[in-house]
Amino acid sequence: MGAGKVLNEVKPYLYMVLLMVGFSGMYIVSVASLRRGMSHFVIVVYRNFVATVLMTPFALIFERGVRPKMTPKIFLKVMGLVLLEPVLDQNMNYLGAKLTSAGFASALVNILPAVTFIMALLLRMEKLRLRSLHSQAKIFGTVCTVAGAVLMVLYHGPVVPFPWSPSAHHHAGAAAGAAGAAAAAASQSGAAWLNGVAMVIGSCVCWAGFFILQSNTLQSYPAEISLAALICGIGTVASGAVALVAERRDMSVWVIGFDTRLFTVVYSGIVCSGVAFYVQGIVTRVRGPVFVTAFQPLCMIFTTIMGSTILKEETTMGSVIGAAIIVVGLYALIWGKSKDHIGGGDGKPGAGGAVTELPLTSPPATNGKHALGCGHVAADVETPAAVTKCAY
Repeated sequence: MGAGKVLNEVKPYLYMVLLMVGFSGMYIVSVASLRRGMSHFVIVVYRNFVATVLMTPFALIFERGVRPKMTPKIFLKVMGLVLLEPVLDQNMNYLGAKLTSAGFASALVNILPAVTFIMALLLRMEKLRLRSLHSQAKIFGTVCTVAGAVLMVLYHGPVVPFPWSPSAHHHAGAAAGAAGAAAAAASQSGAAWLNGVAMVIGSCVCWAGFFILQSNTLQSYPAEISLAALICGIGTVASGAVALVAERRDMSVWVIGFDTRLFTVVYSGIVCSGVAFYVQGIVTRVRGPVFVTAFQPLCMIFTTIMGSTILKEETTMGSVIGAAIIVVGLYALIWGKSKDHIGGGDGKPGAGGAVTELPLTSPPATNGKHALGCGHVAADVETPAAVTKCAY
């Protein structure tokens, strides 16, 4: 009994760490395909199509009896999720990386936990007590996350050699190449660079909004696989319409062969759309959207390691220091969220705020009991034990 409880507590952390590894792989294969000239609009369309083909059979088989009836209100929420993630976030993220640089975009995406936390506060999905230690930890973690990302963008420093990275006699050439790249970036259009920055920030806002809306939608539509299939299916059609308009002058971009481009869309569709939407939905319903996005900095760290190994990319001292600061902030934010889950809002059991990440919309109630949206009913929605009963 004790081992099962510990396993349930560990599962959300394990799921999110593995998911960040999966996203890191997507960044690596996507960069390789984009360097070969593949359109990012086409990647988004094929990615969501593959995810739809993967998730639909599982939704039809495993959620036949638990899938609630689709109502106009739920459908509008699904359309909002489609607009935020497959259409806006994915396209804006790719476009932002194209207009700036992949390194800049991946570093700037680490503001996602902070953006989600602020949005959750504004929507009253998160409660903040300044005298509470774990609330202070969440604030400290958010500030550290943003500070680490900004440091990585503004400061580069010398190249840090890894055991698997190119040998030391290549570092001088790499430094010269980095200086040339910096000069080329300086000569770029200022408007294009600012547009790229706006696109990356906009993608973070859309992604944070997606997590928050997903948390709300799962309260009335507690079928994670079906919801993921709907998002990917409708997202395929919507992003396809955007791609047809954007790439109307060159239809040859839709042709892909048996190479890295095919592997990119299959991998991204299975891991980063289908499986990711499902896993994020499960963890979001139990721990909230802020907990899910708090793991995003790990993706940057894994991507840096994989990039230096597979793509032979150089890692600078600024990236190492920024990553260390982000990890400190990550642990502080996760610790604060874990206290929300275990204890009350002020750090004491039963004081409230155990699941303050859930929306404050009125859930169905029976005799003063609140439905948790996962097949269980608790006498008090703030009771941690009721939350840990949800199946992952």
